[in-house]
Amino acid sequence: MKTEKKFDAVKYMRQQREKMSIKLAEMTKAEIIEYFRARKLNSQIKPCA
Repeated sequence: MKTEKKFDAVKYMRQQREKMSIKLAEMTKAEIIEYFRARKLNSQIKPCA
């Protein structure tokens, strides 16, 4: 018995990883650090208390 998925989390994660790899491949080490630092500051997701 197979069920059809409406959302494939593994496929989505692989797509996002590939997209990020392409973006980071064009950056220097310093640019990558700054990119993640800026993302952290602008993120709406906060760690648990």
